[in-house]
Amino acid sequence: MKKVLLGLGAVLALAGCAPQNTLVVQNDVDLNQYMGTWHEQVRLPNRFQKKCAADVAAHYERLADGTVAVTNQCVTKDGELTKAEGQARPQTDQKPINNAILEVRFAPKWLSWLPSVWGDYWIMRIAGDYEYSLVGTPDRDYLWVLSREKNADPAIVQELLEYAGEQGFDIQNVVSNQPTN
Repeated sequence: MKKVLLGLGAVLALAGCAPQNTLVVQNDVDLNQYMGTWHEQVRLPNRFQKKCAADVAAHYERLADGTVAVTNQCVTKDGELTKAEGQARPQTDQKPINNAILEVRFAPKWLSWLPSVWGDYWIMRIAGDYEYSLVGTPDRDYLWVLSREKNADPAIVQELLEYAGEQGFDIQNVVSNQPTN
């Protein structure tokens, strides 16, 4: 009887360690269609975009080895264009590999063997035939609504934000990107 109770206690303790709310991602993401330039519409505030004031964009280019070259850029409050170069790849610990579940790094390549330099980039939803993308992280700390055009349809942006809210993101604190012409 003690073994049964101990076993049950261990199972219940381990169940408490399991993820409570798995983030739902888009099925069947075609990374080749995802490549190109995306313009940020809104995001949850984060430390690495603190200086970005306008024209936040990301450019993705598929490389021969299957990874993705990432160039993020924005205009700072001082009017300076700033860029960050990185790399993305499907997370290989997901079986089967899902192109919606990526990891990205901006640390130097020689540090890429360290798991801590890679961050989550999960494509939650694609709308309008790869015209809009909702990207988040499973911990709900990071969120972006992206579009191919600088000036997106506000109704679609709102629809994607509402979906993110249903997935547990705090959408009350999103920051809007200010595109310039």
